[in-house]
Amino acid sequence: MDRRAALSGLSAIGALAAAGVWSRSAAAQTADWPAKPVRIIVPFPPGGTTDLVTRLVAAEVAKSIGQSVIVENRPGAGTVIGVDAAAKAPADGYTFVTVANSFCANHTLVKSLPYDTLRDLRPVGLMGMSEHVLAVHPGSGLRTVADLAAAAKKSPGKLTYASFGNGTSAHLSGAMLEHALGVQLTHVPYKGQAPALNDLLGGQVTMMFGNWPEFRQHVKAGKLIALGMATAKRSAQASEIATLAEQGVALESNSWSGVLARTGTPDVVVATLNAEINKALQSPAVVKAFADGGIVSLAGSPTQFSAFIRSEIDKYADVIRRANITADN
Repeated sequence: MDRRAALSGLSAIGALAAAGVWSRSAAAQTADWPAKPVRIIVPFPPGGTTDLVTRLVAAEVAKSIGQSVIVENRPGAGTVIGVDAAAKAPADGYTFVTVANSFCANHTLVKSLPYDTLRDLRPVGLMGMSEHVLAVHPGSGLRTVADLAAAAKKSPGKLTYASFGNGTSAHLSGAMLEHALGVQLTHVPYKGQAPALNDLLGGQVTMMFGNWPEFRQHVKAGKLIALGMATAKRSAQASEIATLAEQGVALESNSWSGVLARTGTPDVVVATLNAEINKALQSPAVVKAFADGGIVSLAGSPTQFSAFIRSEIDKYADVIRRANITADN
């Protein structure tokens, strides 16, 4: 054997040995997970349903895994800032992100995302879903979907609907309502549900699709009028309120939340956290909080969450293109 071949052989052996050491080291680190606090980024302001669900689940997961689970709010740019932070974090199983409907809408809505929706992040598990109600201010004079349709046809563009922001579920639901009724409404986007709800309560906007947990107290107090639940059948949380479908508008709308990890995060970590999330969703504290808040548990596997994300992307892409929605309207 000549010297070059010998050196080449030694180099190959060294590389294999180094790879073996690295592999054992990585496996050891994975086996020890979590060896330090875990971070979950919430790309929304504090206080909303997504934030609440994440904090409820995180508290139970922390008890089970013996490490702190830190919830970090990083809102902005329609959730893009927070999601991008997770997409660029190390794939070591210590940074995750909670996403909602807007994650799927942004795939079509935002033309230059700093991350690839389907390639840069991997599903861990769904957590919860809040049913939407279509509510109006009492001063609007509207009491049914038929009233809304008649008023909108009489004065195109006069009636307004608020949303949590461009591309959010409330925005896209409003666009679906316009299409279903064949009317023109004016969209008024806000930075989050709280300011939008405040203006709806104040009568600055006509209507809004919103999370039933946050709207329930105002409807029961008579401060808002529920025109209908955006559910396939009457909600167990609000069985006294007719669905939009019962009134001739086959429209379903909700706000869901689920956890993603950066692609490359070890399978065993994803499987472990998925199991912990599902266990947390069955804990007495979370079950009670969900029941009190009108939130539906969505326990399942990463594979199921992946299929759900793809179906949501397709659904919202159709709405966005049909209504010619852009990130600016």
